[in-house]
Amino acid sequence: MADEMALDLEELRQLHSIAKRPRIVSLISSEISKLEKLSSLSTPQIPTPSPVPNPAKVPSTSSLIYTTLGSFSWDQDSDKLKIYISLEGVDEKKVQSEFKPMSVDIKIHDVQGKNYRCAIPKLNKEIVPGKCKIVVKPTRIIVALPKAAKGNWLDLHYKDDKLKPSAAKDKDPMAGIMDLMKNMYEEGDDEMKKTIAKAWTDARSGKAADPMKF
Repeated sequence: MADEMALDLEELRQLHSIAKRPRIVSLISSEISKLEKLSSLSTPQIPTPSPVPNPAKVPSTSSLIYTTLGSFSWDQDSDKLKIYISLEGVDEKKVQSEFKPMSVDIKIHDVQGKNYRCAIPKLNKEIVPGKCKIVVKPTRIIVALPKAAKGNWLDLHYKDDKLKPSAAKDKDPMAGIMDLMKNMYEEGDDEMKKTIAKAWTDARSGKAADPMKF
């Protein structure tokens, strides 16, 4: 088919070269144009493959070694917390984060050949994971943590309140004092232990003076 078109085109071009009447020349030109279009359509076009962009490689975190960033600063207002991590040369695309209501985990990859991690496994109170943000600056990283409830945090990390009395101690006011005396006895030096032991002995035998009795 393509060979026949080529032969027809060649013959029409020859006729076009010898034709003299304008109408004949126009007709031949029109036919040549049609055949040229058909010839171009019948020729298979090999598409040029588009270059496939290379996506940024995200390393497998399970096999990486991280340097722990244990030193950082933070501040707060009633609505949110901000953590400031001092680190230069950080690529924002190589920062991975995992925010949960009671924890934060920031992984920073390929900073001058090293990987860093800043994690808080248990926060003092709850945050809003969906609203947390990370901003990368030339010399530091800022992590914004919106609070689930407005208020002031005494600390960033969760801490058990060891001084909070239990229900049983609420019923017996002396129980808390006795526990305090026991802790002082266990942690005190020999002189302290003698003093506390003597106070216990005197209290049991009734020798101790009652400061409320006149």
